[in-house]
Amino acid sequence: METADRPRGIRSFVLRGGRLTVGQQRALERHWPAMGLALSEGDLDIHAAFGREAATVLEIGFGMGASLVEMAAARGEVNFIGCEVHPPGVGSLLMACAEREVQNVRVYREDAVLVLRDCIADAGLDGVQLYFPDPWPKKKHHKRRILQPDFATLVGRKLKPGGWFHMATDWQEYAGYMLEVMENHGGFRNQAGTGNYSPRPHWRPKTKFERRGERLGHGVWDLVFERVTEGQAVSP
Repeated sequence: METADRPRGIRSFVLRGGRLTVGQQRALERHWPAMGLALSEGDLDIHAAFGREAATVLEIGFGMGASLVEMAAARGEVNFIGCEVHPPGVGSLLMACAEREVQNVRVYREDAVLVLRDCIADAGLDGVQLYFPDPWPKKKHHKRRILQPDFATLVGRKLKPGGWFHMATDWQEYAGYMLEVMENHGGFRNQAGTGNYSPRPHWRPKTKFERRGERLGHGVWDLVFERVTEGQAVSP
């Protein structure tokens, strides 16, 4: 929980306005009891939440949820936990899951940093996904970027040894920053080799925004880092 003695610190997001559509509101009312998770519940029992033991992946900031639903539908053997602070995005995800009968998704309508810190057991995740986070391009705002050395440490603590942290961005400067933070961390190995970006993994669908950017000549950079166990060499 976020308390006076355990502050959240600088947030990497701004809560946007925007009304829920009728469908999103109905989806929240109907499906949140089965799919919703609460920060106030504390430690998450993944087996109880999903009713099974399976590889578990957490996605930070899933937006309107289209790519998360697509991944979950294609990989029914994996448990997916989504974190998103904007209610319309949560409602949209729940609506899409219901329409496609996707049952392997659970959702926090919370700050992912707090979820990782207060709800996820150490070494409890097989993967963490951070797709197209706000790049906060102005230098004075770089402190608001979610990827900081302390955050990388938090992610590493929650991943199993050999677990992966997959990031993607369409801002080249932010991609270089991500690469620098992760390669200087010491707890991860770059799966593409030191100084390299990864090809888009098959499990990450292209978003509508990404496809539009490609038509306009914009680049996208993927980074996949593996958590190394203590004593392993960091360089591949």
